[in-house]
Amino acid sequence: MDVQQIITIDNDILGGQPVFKGTRVPVESFFDHLEAGVPLDEFLDDFPTVSKEQAIALLAVANKIMTSKNVAQLYATVA
Repeated sequence: MDVQQIITIDNDILGGQPVFKGTRVPVESFFDHLEAGVPLDEFLDDFPTVSKEQAIALLAVANKIMTSKNVAQLYATVA
């Protein structure tokens, strides 16, 4: 799934914070929930506008980014 099918960044939606496409659910909330140990199904119950496919696809994108051979360049950009 293309990242543009997963997230939207629009200044008119939560001030441009990345959200799951078609929702007002911030991507940050998803990772905050996972970090707190909240199971995926519980997150989806709390945010029913996010599909399981979107959540899994976002994890796949994050995995590709973090396991890329260019992760050092990414780190330098966000550090």
